Amino acid sequence: MVKNQQIAVLGAGLMGHGIALTFARAGQYVAITDPVPEARAAVAGRIADSLRLMGEDEARIATILKRIEIFDSVPGAVREAAFVFEAAPEKMALKQSLFAEVEQHAPETAILASNTSVMPITQIMGGLKLRHRALGTHWWNPPHLIPLVEVIRTEWTDEATVAAAMALLADAGKTPVRVEKDVPGFIGNRLQHALWREAVSLVENGICDAEAVDTVIKASFGRRLAVLGPLENADLVGTDLTLDIHNTVLADLEWRPGPSPYLERLVAEGRLGMKSGEGFRRWTPEEAQAVREKVVRHLRKLDTILD
Repeated sequence: MVKNQQIAVLGAGLMGHGIALTFARAGQYVAITDPVPEARAAVAGRIADSLRLMGEDEARIATILKRIEIFDSVPGAVREAAFVFEAAPEKMALKQSLFAEVEQHAPETAILASNTSVMPITQIMGGLKLRHRALGTHWWNPPHLIPLVEVIRTEWTDEATVAAAMALLADAGKTPVRVEKDVPGFIGNRLQHALWREAVSLVENGICDAEAVDTVIKASFGRRLAVLGPLENADLVGTDLTLDIHNTVLADLEWRPGPSPYLERLVAEGRLGMKSGEGFRRWTPEEAQAVREKVVRHLRKLDTILD
């Protein structure tokens, strides 16, 4: 993989700083911008803090930061870019307008990627003139710690664009996965929210409380998911046994297509989770912070173990 390519990152927040960090750490030159002056001013410090949490020493941090240049506008950041990664808020009109601006100023050879969890890439990129070089990349939060990046092609994305994005991400230490059809939620969020739908339903129907749901997952199949995927597990136990279980249990699982009324009620009542102190469970600020720190420690340790 060619090093010192210019990678433009649009957005210096939670996702943008992690994407910039990942590519600079891999030896690429990163041009980052954000419309908010405070975000631009804070991004270098934020990247340095994240690198410290990852175990990098100060000399290495300084080297990585030298590969990152902060721009005050989109045209400046993308003018010489080989790749552009947009990490703006999840608002369709905003993403569409950003890529219209990018297309005016970036080289025609630049590959354009929108980072989103569920928004349709086809709709985001539909207004571009050169749609063959546009795709989606779903980085998982925190992007510098979670290996997976889903690479989503649209009906217009050519194979060379997908291959180049896959190679760039792999060189940066990520685990890219191809998503061949642009469907809502891609792969990961479809799987994750199928689990969440049943988890909410169990609580809503009084089968157990929220703590029991979380404990069951963490103390049973959650422990093997990092090394044994669900279809690997089905092959391990046998597809015949899997079929027998499905014939018994699937008809009783939650099936409604819309959100849970229980979840809607939590939101309507302002019970928004850790940020409000209560969601499915009650949280003190100290408990919420402890969970966040535990996740970071776990991800760092897991990365070391799986390497």
